[in-house]
Amino acid sequence: GAGGKGTWGRLIDADTATFLDRNDPNYDSDEEPYELIEAPATTPLEDYKKSLVTIIEEYFSTGDVKQTGSDLKELGYDDFHRYFVKKLVSMAMDRHDKEKEMVSVLLSSLYGDGLSSTQIKLGFVMLLQAVDDLAVDIPDAVDVLALFIARAVVDDILPPAFLNKAKGSLTESSKGLQVLQIAAKSYLSAPHHAELLERRWGGSTHITVEEVKRRITDLLKEYIKNGDTAEACRCIRELAVPFFHHEVVKRAVTLGMESPAAETLIVKLLKEASEEGLISSSQMVKGFSRIVESLDDLSLDIPSAKSQFQTLVSKAVSEGWLDSSYESSGANGSVQDDDHEKLRRYKKEAVSMIHEYFLSDDIPELIRTLKELGLPEYNPVFIKKLITIAMDRKNREKEMASVLLSSLSMELFSSEDIVKGYIMLLESAEDTALDILDASDELGLFLARAVIDDVLAPLNLDEIGSILPPKCSGAETLNMARSLASARHAGERLLRCWGGGTGWAVEDAKDKITKLLEEYESGGDVGEACKCIREMGMPFFNHEVVKKALVMAMEKKKECMLALLHECFGEGIITINQMTKGFSRVRDGLDDLALDIPDAREKFLSYVEHGKKNGWLVPSFGVAAST
Repeated sequence: GAGGKGTWGRLIDADTATFLDRNDPNYDSDEEPYELIEAPATTPLEDYKKSLVTIIEEYFSTGDVKQTGSDLKELGYDDFHRYFVKKLVSMAMDRHDKEKEMVSVLLSSLYGDGLSSTQIKLGFVMLLQAVDDLAVDIPDAVDVLALFIARAVVDDILPPAFLNKAKGSLTESSKGLQVLQIAAKSYLSAPHHAELLERRWGGSTHITVEEVKRRITDLLKEYIKNGDTAEACRCIRELAVPFFHHEVVKRAVTLGMESPAAETLIVKLLKEASEEGLISSSQMVKGFSRIVESLDDLSLDIPSAKSQFQTLVSKAVSEGWLDSSYESSGANGSVQDDDHEKLRRYKKEAVSMIHEYFLSDDIPELIRTLKELGLPEYNPVFIKKLITIAMDRKNREKEMASVLLSSLSMELFSSEDIVKGYIMLLESAEDTALDILDASDELGLFLARAVIDDVLAPLNLDEIGSILPPKCSGAETLNMARSLASARHAGERLLRCWGGGTGWAVEDAKDKITKLLEEYESGGDVGEACKCIREMGMPFFNHEVVKKALVMAMEKKKECMLALLHECFGEGIITINQMTKGFSRVRDGLDDLALDIPDAREKFLSYVEHGKKNGWLVPSFGVAAST
């Protein structure tokens, strides 16, 4: 039948549910209904953050700075260390003074050896941005964070300029602004603030300045007796006064001058302390500068003090443990004094020229002034000043600096000048970072942009790298520049890194240029046309303006196009570099143009002569022969 009593039911019984019996010998788990559930994949950053809490808690338990640094290195992801700084400080903010002091000691110890200055700055910026949320759970978060920042400045792991620079990343209503104000006015402006901040959380340095000086003298004398550099470095580190290391430098150099037999040991110690990052570049320079101030008094007891000191400075600079930009004024003879005065006057003049250029945007005038100065040996100094000033300004000035450098490289400065200028910048990168928060990143962009603009050849980066010490801050910046310049679409990105571009597609830009020139050709005002070209915001693409203007001049026999180019060049809108590129592109396409414009070559020759006569093109610019 059809499923009645005593039957097996219908062939296909749709009304009866099928149940799986897991005790059935024929049970097959594959027949179980299942649903695929997507397991969330963790990102490297999430994994990194999860590991931080364990590392920090372990540090609070053991106080082992060395092990914590090792654990952090094992994590890898150096670019994520800003999150370590943020987590470390935020966890300590709600704990006892002991943990707060431990955090300051750890940050100071890992600075330059596990934690880069950039990552520390970024970590504190993140804390400033998050302080509103932190204040919900930690009532005194604003004051505590202000203390951490002030302590970091005293410990030389944050530059004083950080207090002003960080404001740009905060909203007007942010409590982060209160933090910066308290740090500057309540803590860093107080008399003897360094000592007070060092002791605020019960740090181990409950000693007076005189006591610190005595300990420094004792450890240096002990070092001269036993010659154990590693032990001396350990003792300096244990003093836990990184903000006072200039005193170590001053006393060490003085001892070296008093006892010529000890000079070799002193040089060895200072070099080792510098290479280990124990004594920062700024503290080293400060120590040497303090000696200069007391050289006259030292000469009463050590007649050869000035000559000894100058010899030591030369040795320190040549070995790389004293910044090459250091000038030991007062320790040199009259000839060197004259050179220093000459250089000082040049620097003052260069700064004035650069400021004037940023106001006028007049490249030809600046080049004329440089030629009139007649000091080509100082061209690298001008480059250093130009980039340093631009780094501390807005994107407009940074773009203007790159455009100017491109023009100078074609008309006035040699490749050697530019390489030397960038070497000077990289050698002083660590000190520049004390005043300019993101100096390392900005300098990396300038270097990469110089490669894209053909101001530097890629091989020049290798040449620069061979001169720099391998582990210095400048070497890291150079590696960053290499990465930026070799990245995919690097040209377009770097040419727009400071807002030089608008993000338009190339075809859109070409179309806009064509319409602009057509409107001008039909009776437009030259001033308005120049304004439109400037407002396009694509100075790196102005060679297209030159090319299209020249072709339109050929096709329509309109000399007004040359008048427009003349005005653009005179105002500095189109540089000699862009003008040359534009003329070169027309020259390369002359054979095709001649199919539609029979006298294209003759016209182009006349335009080239016109350009050379008016200074748009270098005299050596040639016209390719017809093929």
